[in-house]
Amino acid sequence: MKTAITTLYLVLAVISPAFAAETVVYKSGILVSVFVGICALIVVAQLVPALMLVVGFIKGAVASIHGKETAATEAVTKGD
Repeated sequence: MKTAITTLYLVLAVISPAFAAETVVYKSGILVSVFVGICALIVVAQLVPALMLVVGFIKGAVASIHGKETAATEAVTKGD
């Protein structure tokens, strides 16, 4: 019983400083939020043309698999 009490005391002595730690809350200003928002808008604005390009690649690949030529590929092959 004495060993159990000693073990419990040592465990509580080691754990107790963890509960005494200070927590610092970082609060950024409004300018930081505005800057992050503008960066997010730039990233989203660049995603739109990239997605349109990927959709065009997929349409072209599907058309070439099925043997259909689009107006753009016909113009390139005819030399216009």
